[in-house]
Amino acid sequence: MRSYGRKSISASPRPRDLLAPDAKLAGVWTAQVITLFPEAFPGTLGLSLTGRALKDRLWQLDTIHLRDFGEGRHRNVDDTPAGGGAGMVLRADVMDRALTEARSRIAPEAPLIYLSPRGRPFTQARARALSEGPGVTVICGRFEGLDQRVIDHYGIEEVSLGDFVLTGGEIAAQALIDATVRLIPRVLGNQSSVEEESFSHGLLEHPQFTKPAVWNGRAIPEVLLSGHHAKITDWQRAEAERLTKERRPDLWRAYLQSQGRDPDEDQEL
Repeated sequence: MRSYGRKSISASPRPRDLLAPDAKLAGVWTAQVITLFPEAFPGTLGLSLTGRALKDRLWQLDTIHLRDFGEGRHRNVDDTPAGGGAGMVLRADVMDRALTEARSRIAPEAPLIYLSPRGRPFTQARARALSEGPGVTVICGRFEGLDQRVIDHYGIEEVSLGDFVLTGGEIAAQALIDATVRLIPRVLGNQSSVEEESFSHGLLEHPQFTKPAVWNGRAIPEVLLSGHHAKITDWQRAEAERLTKERRPDLWRAYLQSQGRDPDEDQEL
C-alpha cells in the first residue's frame, strides 16, 4: 500500500478525491502541459523508464485542456492575426485564463515555457536546471503561434528544439519533459550513465561497442578489450573530442573556451 501523506491540498472549484491514484502529490517534480490535445499525453512519456517513474510517483504529469478556457459556445481559442496574414493566432485572454489555472496548481517558482522555433535552443544544461526545480509548465503552440502580449506579460521563456517547424508543440513538449525527467534522481537507476553521456562534459559521446567482438568484418577497437582503464579513458576522451570537432563546431569552440584554450587556434587531435 502506498502512503497518502504526500498528497497536495489546494483550493479547487470541484471536489477532489485525495485517495485517488492520480491525486496530486506534494513535493514531487511536476510537468504541467497546456495543450489542445491532452489525449496526446503521456504518450511516449508513459513508456520505459519515464513511464515506470511516473507510475512510481517519482514525477507527475498534469495536462490542462486549453479548449476549456475558450470563448463562446464553441470554445474558440484562436483568431485572425492583427495586421493580416495567413493562419490563426492563440488568443491572449484564453491563454491567460489557462495560465491562471495552471499557476494555481504548481509551485510559483516553476518556469513557464512556450515551445517555439524562434526560442533559444534547448540544451542539456537547461534540462538539468529544470530537473533540479519543482517542475515546469509547458505551453504547446498551435497555428501561427501565441499572442505576444501574453508572452511579455508572464515573462514566458521561449524554447526551441531545433531549426524546424512542427504542426504543434505536443511532440516537442514530450521531448523536453523526457530530457528533464530522466535527470531526476532514481529515474534511470544508474546515475553514472547520466554523467557519461553526450553533452555532460560539453562533448558528444564517444562511440559505443558490444558483442560480438567482430561483426561483418568490423572489429571492436583493441584498446577497449585491453582491460587498461587509463588507456580506455584516454581513447574515449579523444574520440569524444574528435566527433565534437567534426560534427559540432559550435560545441567544440565552447568546450575549448571552458578549458581555457583558444578556439581560434587549430587544434590537432
